[in-house]
Amino acid sequence: MGIGQEVFKVSKQRIGWIGTGVMGTPMCGHLLSAGYPAHVTSRTRSKADVLIEQGASWCETPAQAAAQSDIVFTTVGRPDEVREVYFAEDGVFVGLQAGAVVVDMGTTPPSLTREITDRAISLGAHALDAPVSGGDVGAINASLSVMVGGEEDIVDKVRPLFDCMAKTVAWMGESGNGQHTKMANQLAVAGTMIGVCEALVYAARAGVELEKLVAVISQGAAGCWTLDNLAPRIISGDDAPGFMVDHFVKDLGIALNESEQMGLSLPGLELASSLYKQLQAIGHGQSGTQALVHAIKQLSDG
Repeated sequence: MGIGQEVFKVSKQRIGWIGTGVMGTPMCGHLLSAGYPAHVTSRTRSKADVLIEQGASWCETPAQAAAQSDIVFTTVGRPDEVREVYFAEDGVFVGLQAGAVVVDMGTTPPSLTREITDRAISLGAHALDAPVSGGDVGAINASLSVMVGGEEDIVDKVRPLFDCMAKTVAWMGESGNGQHTKMANQLAVAGTMIGVCEALVYAARAGVELEKLVAVISQGAAGCWTLDNLAPRIISGDDAPGFMVDHFVKDLGIALNESEQMGLSLPGLELASSLYKQLQAIGHGQSGTQALVHAIKQLSDG
């Protein structure tokens, strides 16, 4: 039996969960509902109250959570936060057991993913990069898309847990490929969001009823997740974050850096990054990505 295989002999692996925000809380909740015992921690304990009420055990540090877990999931934001969660004096790697698996479900620079993987291997453990797409709606409804990089046999062993949180789970190849796939996803999302916001601004100026607009164009070639899920929020003036602008700016920055390293010039990515930074500048960093409509309105009005 190879290293790590003993982890999967039991029917319900012990779960560590680090990060209980808009995405992490419902994702961990699905695992609890499926009967997986979970040890959770977050920078703010009150954000874990829902999970604790559901049966999760609170841990003071990532190290404590890792020490009691067979599979440790992390859903944290910025790269510096990811690094701290894993590498700090009270981080995951202090408590991680040989044979365990760490699963980074945030959007992380592939170079940091490689560091996490190398350290896990040095400890006799395993690492997967498994970023997601689908926003808060997907997290709540367990309909996320998960793109996974790492050892295929370990992906297969963790897949039953992914299936509790997601509709689609795809192995994308070696470590880091999950993150590269997420970068491609963010490029597509960014361009689509610009198109949807501009379509709504144009139609509003022309006097077209926006609800009717979305209903008809969503059934044709323009149909997409953004129209179905975020256009109604834009129309109603709901800027609440399913995915926060500050986080999206971070993701687009990672994509720009990776593109530069590969010798790519992507004008759409550069435009989206510029527009979202303008959105931050007018006070919408904590808003959802659909708030881009405010920056586009401002520019369109001259």
